[in-house]
Amino acid sequence: MQRILCLDVGTKRIGVAISDPFGKTAQGITTLIRTTFPKDCAQILKIFQEYDVEKILIGLPTDLEDAEGPQAKKVRFFEEGLEKFLKENHLDIQIQFWDESFSSREAESILLEGDLSRKKRRKVIDKLAAALILQDYLNSYEGTSKNL
Repeated sequence: MQRILCLDVGTKRIGVAISDPFGKTAQGITTLIRTTFPKDCAQILKIFQEYDVEKILIGLPTDLEDAEGPQAKKVRFFEEGLEKFLKENHLDIQIQFWDESFSSREAESILLEGDLSRKKRRKVIDKLAAALILQDYLNSYEGTSKNL
């Protein structure tokens, strides 16, 4: 099985996580500092090529009523551009959205329990949020025969 790359797309940073080859566990691997869209995509492409990725999962923020706000629209716009960028690089990869509601809050709670300073939390919170989103996705398929 190939890996799944998960992106937690924010305005300033992108948290990145990857699944193990068996699709059981998620691991946060880095936080990308956003610069320009082409440079953001180039960084993602480099990570994509480093791992044997079959799918990209992008966290989609929704509110309590599953409605999409302004940040969700930005994430959908990012996905459209990333898909176009990947196709221009001859990569036809499946990109899927996954509900990321409260992932950043959960990540913050975990880091506070670990007694990390605000500065240290800021460095890792996005990749931890991406790992939580991906683990939620992987858990939803655990014990099923569904093709991820």
